[in-house]
Amino acid sequence: MTYNLLTVDAVAPETMALALAGCLGIAVGDVDVADSHGDPDLRTWDAPVSCEYRAVHGDVAWSLDVYAQEHVADQPLESGLAAAFAKAATTTVLFPAEEAPPSAYWVVTPQGLLTRARMELSDDEPPLYEVTAVEAPVPGLPRATVTRFAEIVREQRPDAPVTEAFAASVETARQTASGLAGPSLDDSTGSPARYAKDYLVMWERVITQMESGWAPSGWYPAGLYRERLEARDGLAGIGARLPHDVTELLGEALEQLDRRFVAATEDDPSGSLRRELTGASEERIQVCWWWYRRPNPAPWEQA
Repeated sequence: MTYNLLTVDAVAPETMALALAGCLGIAVGDVDVADSHGDPDLRTWDAPVSCEYRAVHGDVAWSLDVYAQEHVADQPLESGLAAAFAKAATTTVLFPAEEAPPSAYWVVTPQGLLTRARMELSDDEPPLYEVTAVEAPVPGLPRATVTRFAEIVREQRPDAPVTEAFAASVETARQTASGLAGPSLDDSTGSPARYAKDYLVMWERVITQMESGWAPSGWYPAGLYRERLEARDGLAGIGARLPHDVTELLGEALEQLDRRFVAATEDDPSGSLRRELTGASEERIQVCWWWYRRPNPAPWEQA
């Protein structure tokens, strides 16, 4: 298994070996630690664990590429190794997050604090590694702004089994009743069928995250929540543009999800949430019932 770690401090190679041995449950002599620009003839290429390090510039000092061979019994997730290594080597460690933005990282301190970080590389040569923001204060990164990362929440895609079942039912109907002549949910962007599927998955995901207490981030951006309500608006009017059997299947899926949405929210008869999200006055436009329900507390107000 391969691990990619960045350390805030310039950890000595001997410390790297001791820390990795303890983290992976092997003898220190089974860890090959080497400068990536060093003499390859001095390497122990068949070592159970190898660690190449190279100096980087900016808010971090070392970049470590760690590889544990398959026969190493203890192979934690990257997050687990990073936390154990940070404690053992007494340095703050960063490792890549799973989300798409290349700047998305996690940071873990020797004391066990784990929080998100945004790290950006400059266009210099060699590049500067700058940690521009964190979601909680990190002593080793005093210049980083403390803020929430809306782009990370947008990237989160919880499972959507109701949408998957809807899509499967539509495809079955196409093959058995319509001879593949009906609309495909995988049509190019712009088709009503594709919009129905896209809107439905947006609606299901926000409900799932609401039910989970807004896991995994513990909060939700107001702008993204508004987009999810607007997706439900889109579902309200799209049935007239779909075949009758698809409209019926969509209605069954929406009935399930709307019940869950109602159970996870509370009445907002004054429309305070709508005004908060859109800035619209009560008289400006007529909106559907889901705009008159609100999560409590609002997830963008949570710590």
